[in-house]
Amino acid sequence: MTEHYDVIVVGGGGAGLAAAVSAAERGAAVLLFESERELGGSTQLSAGMFTAAGTSVQRGLGVEDSPEAFFQHYMDLNQWLLRPGLIRGFCDRAGAALEWLIGLGVEVPAAISGDAHTPGLCRAGVEDVWRGHVPKDQGYGLVQVLDKARRAHRVEAVLGTRVQRLRTTGDRVSGVVADDVEVDADAVVIASGGFARDPELLARHYPAAARAGEDLFVVAADGSRGDHLRFGAQVGAALAGDGWGLMLPTAYFQRLHHWQSGFPPKSRIHVNARGRRFMDEDASYAVSTGIIDAQPGPVWAVFDERARRALPPGYAHWDAAVVLREAEAGRTARAATLPELAAEIGVPAAALTAEVARWNDQLPHGADADFGRHETLRAKGSTAAPDPIGEGPFYAVRTLPAELVCTHAGLEIDATAAVLDERGGRVPGLFAAGEAGAGVLGARYVGGGNAVANAITMGRAAGLSAARRAA
Repeated sequence: MTEHYDVIVVGGGGAGLAAAVSAAERGAAVLLFESERELGGSTQLSAGMFTAAGTSVQRGLGVEDSPEAFFQHYMDLNQWLLRPGLIRGFCDRAGAALEWLIGLGVEVPAAISGDAHTPGLCRAGVEDVWRGHVPKDQGYGLVQVLDKARRAHRVEAVLGTRVQRLRTTGDRVSGVVADDVEVDADAVVIASGGFARDPELLARHYPAAARAGEDLFVVAADGSRGDHLRFGAQVGAALAGDGWGLMLPTAYFQRLHHWQSGFPPKSRIHVNARGRRFMDEDASYAVSTGIIDAQPGPVWAVFDERARRALPPGYAHWDAAVVLREAEAGRTARAATLPELAAEIGVPAAALTAEVARWNDQLPHGADADFGRHETLRAKGSTAAPDPIGEGPFYAVRTLPAELVCTHAGLEIDATAAVLDERGGRVPGLFAAGEAGAGVLGARYVGGGNAVANAITMGRAAGLSAARRAA
């Protein structure tokens, strides 16, 4: 006889754990499959920041916010290309999902945070109301709390087992096949992550990643192999989010996430092929990748010898010795004067010299009239003015979006996390969340914590919906 569960969850990252725990809280018998040897997925690798509005953390700091304001900001940033009903549902539920996590034991203090690694409330993106909730112990701690809740509700997790396909009965999804064993269920939640680790699927659904060429590196979990797309193809599921994903700007020599690779010097400017400065160098990655992609030719981070020497030790790539080694190898441009550096990187010397002079006249004295970078630095808790750029030799590091974090193409879902077919109807018995359930993460990543908020909020919605179907 085929084994039967009320709900099967495929994927044990943040979305899958949230779905499993939420369904179990409603009394459903839940089985969770995870293809890797441990739970956590990409959520475990993240800072755990969670974007939400109208929360107890905000209220504790006297911050007035609402899901309605969050919705307006979310849709405006994405140029209203997303389905308003889905985004309304997400924004309305994100705050409640965060409170649910806090109730389970996740700690987010009512304190101001200047970055994605200090617990508290920080500016997540290009928002006027801060919505980035940073938990204690980062994404790892968040996963541990969810896993503790999973064990408390006796949800069995089958690790190291990759689901092969869905089972169907008529037009209804009725379980899965794993290790050639059929397991029956009243509802299935797909939370298997994205497809950042599958080059063929990347080329098909997120070809922008190829622009990074050999500089591309992936920080998503190893299990991000696109299983959700294959499952969807079995049942005629509609796809959403094609061509969308998140690439973070990095130096060409970077190969690890920022908290391992390190951060570029504070005293730097970014210039384009015309030798012109064009952005706030500390702008949120909600918009910085798009700004860099819009520039003609390569983009260069320009700084001086004093800035190189001031790089803090202990990081893998943004380290004074590493930059010196790259310069001596000829991969990082270096020159005694700015005009000579301009010749090295092929930009007009007059423009580069003028931009550095303008920088030196502004931000080292406290304000950046052109791009408002002083405000961004202040929001990050960096109050000291940067040094001028003036001590040779000068350096130029090629900078581009090359760190692939997550992919946004997946199974189209509605506000209940039900998977939709190509006619817009629900596929009976099938739900999806996280990167697998597409439509929340758009062309513009709203800010730090958007992916985690999507995973937990829509994972919880999927678990609750699946439990209702099984009831």
